Amino acid sequence: MAFEGLSSRLQEITRKMRGKARITESDLKEMLREVKLALLEADVNYKIVKEFIATIQEKALGQDVLKSLTPGQQVVKIVKDELVELLRRNRK
Repeated sequence: MAFEGLSSRLQEITRKMRGKARITESDLKEMLREVKLALLEADVNYKIVKEFIATIQEKALGQDVLKSLTPGQQVVKIVKDELVELLRRNRK
């Protein structure tokens, strides 16, 4: 399935970010690279991936982490929310 690679990469991101209180620009860049690669490997159009990554970067950079989430989980939440929105827009 196309989202298996994305799922495993997001789990790895969450694992790497444990113990951090804030998402730094370098952390975010590394995480978004993994998301980008997973989407491209799933044959998602490059233009859509580029816009998707830009949106996530804008929303996640420097964002304070919700009390109940780790920084990695926060990025995963943002990615999930954006995927849902992207799929909803393309469904219409």
